[in-house]
Amino acid sequence: MQRLKLDDDCIAAAYLTALPADADTEALVLETFGPNIAQLFVGVHRMASMQGLSKAADTVTVPPAQQAQQTEALRKMLLAMVDDVRVVLIKLAERLVSLRSAALSTEARRTESAQAEARQVMDIFAPLANRLGVWQIKWELEDLSLRLLQPTQYHAISRYLDETRIEREAYIDTTKAVLRDALQKAGITGEITGRSKHIYSIYDKLQRKRCAIEELYDIRAIRVIVTEMKDCYATLGIVHSMFQPIPGEFDDYIAKPKANHYRSLHTSVLGPHDRALEVQIRTQEMHQASELGVAAHWSYKEGGNGAKDSEQAYAGKIASLRQLLTWGNELGSPGELLAGFKASLFDDTIFVLTPQGKIIDLPKDSTPIDFAYAVHSGLGHRCRGAKVDGAMAPLNTPLKNGQRVEVSTVKEGGPSRDWLNPDTGYLRSHRARAKVRQYFNGLELAETLSHGRVIIEKDLQRHGQTALSLDKLAHDAGFKSQDEFFAAAGRAELTTRDLDVAIRKAAGLLDAAPEPVSRESEVHTTRSRAKSGGGGILVVGVDKLMTGLAKCCKPVPPDPIVGFVTRLKGITIHRADCSNVVRMTLAEPGRIIEADWGDAAQNDLFSVQVEVMASDRQGLLRDISDVLAREKINVTAVNTLTRDFMAKMKFTAEVKSMDQLRVALAQVSQVKGVQNARRI
Repeated sequence: MQRLKLDDDCIAAAYLTALPADADTEALVLETFGPNIAQLFVGVHRMASMQGLSKAADTVTVPPAQQAQQTEALRKMLLAMVDDVRVVLIKLAERLVSLRSAALSTEARRTESAQAEARQVMDIFAPLANRLGVWQIKWELEDLSLRLLQPTQYHAISRYLDETRIEREAYIDTTKAVLRDALQKAGITGEITGRSKHIYSIYDKLQRKRCAIEELYDIRAIRVIVTEMKDCYATLGIVHSMFQPIPGEFDDYIAKPKANHYRSLHTSVLGPHDRALEVQIRTQEMHQASELGVAAHWSYKEGGNGAKDSEQAYAGKIASLRQLLTWGNELGSPGELLAGFKASLFDDTIFVLTPQGKIIDLPKDSTPIDFAYAVHSGLGHRCRGAKVDGAMAPLNTPLKNGQRVEVSTVKEGGPSRDWLNPDTGYLRSHRARAKVRQYFNGLELAETLSHGRVIIEKDLQRHGQTALSLDKLAHDAGFKSQDEFFAAAGRAELTTRDLDVAIRKAAGLLDAAPEPVSRESEVHTTRSRAKSGGGGILVVGVDKLMTGLAKCCKPVPPDPIVGFVTRLKGITIHRADCSNVVRMTLAEPGRIIEADWGDAAQNDLFSVQVEVMASDRQGLLRDISDVLAREKINVTAVNTLTRDFMAKMKFTAEVKSMDQLRVALAQVSQVKGVQNARRI
């Protein structure tokens, strides 16, 4: 603790951690030593109770990837459970003392409990020390753990290092002097230091490279820190001119940084007396970034993905704690940084537990329903109650770090639409909201399919063709599956004439293929000024043909378009990605022709359909209409459906181009209560 230059309160709390963690002891510590030491005392014991989760996780057989994921969640949870980072430092010091004692005792070294403690340190506490930048503690924790877990390998590496220590130190000092003189002659100012490698680091590299210790190139290593980037490459040139480079052992992480943005030049050379030597070259800025910056070195070493926004944010917070610890060492007055130490590390994330001890991370203030959906969608749909730390709690109760949640379910059923109402506070996470919306969208689809099936079966009865295969009928009507066929009928996109023709064709009473007919019908509330023809559209290879815009997909410049040659209505212009075009291309590819907008987009209006999903409120339709009016978009039809405080609005509007529509949709998305605005 003194090595870290921590304050008196922290040192006092460290001595008290040997006391039992019960209410009477906590009250006695509070009365005797005051609230600051008592808070540290409680925090250390609370962290100790959480670390037991790693032992429980070891008893469950899970795939290695899931085990690693849970271990990482536990590390983050341990940091989230404490309000003061000094609690973590006390815990690290406690683990270090315990390992020192176990490593010195021959009998304890053979016990399973000592080895279990060493495994826990390797999985949990050494990575935490690494992230906080407490390097000396991290290295000693790893070396002592290796001594307990792999004593044979540990002593073999230790003997090799002891036998070569004096020679290595003299070799490094000599090489540093030679290189320093060369840099001075070249006018380069740089700091040259030896870089020692601890036992576990050597063991880990031997395991990964499957080689002998004599074959490692970085047992002897130096680091050169220069002022400017150009000096990095100049120094590299000097090193390579003085010593022979080892082929395949050069990495330019300045030109091509690692995934965590780590930057440096790494090279291995045959130094004096033809002995392998690793040289790292970087600027002071790069060195600071690698030690304290957002692209912290632990993210790469532990296999983290720094490309993810959440991981970058986490790394940034860890970096700020590292800076606080570093400044505390430099200033020698960490008490002045107490407010910084108590800053919340996870102010937007909480970690809660399943009954089996699995850790689930959720957004801050998430509820038991959010928890249920994070575990499994089916559990969320059937959730009807919850216990938090063994006590029944309302489903809109905000959860806190470390709580254990147990969900009560029904055998069958689904979510309530009230959960989507933001005023009720049932859902906080976007994932849970999306799952609930997806459930109700599926219900609407099921209702539509059922309604469409009834319509088609009634028509089959009317024609006396109830024995017809529905699969054949759907195919003859131009659909890939029965569901698409039923959905079109249920949405009234399939006209009576379409259905009659399909039934007659399926029954063998009609050989001709049905004409593609628009599946769109709408009721206009104002007079439409949009052009329905396509007089300015250029049809490749064809001249002076009648063209019209398809009502099923309502193309608008600059949508990619194609033409479909009808039998009686000239050429119908569709969007290239229109579902009808895909179907017609498969059925009659010879009637699909290329088309271009030509001058059709100049001063013309085009009809489009827009769907808006929003939380229902008074004045919602007026506010959306005002936005469209400001963008000079004429609305010709509106259809609104409200259910369970959610409004689903469909607008038929006239626009000049897609750019105008995109701007309008962006403005509509900013209206209060609007969750989604899109072109259909």
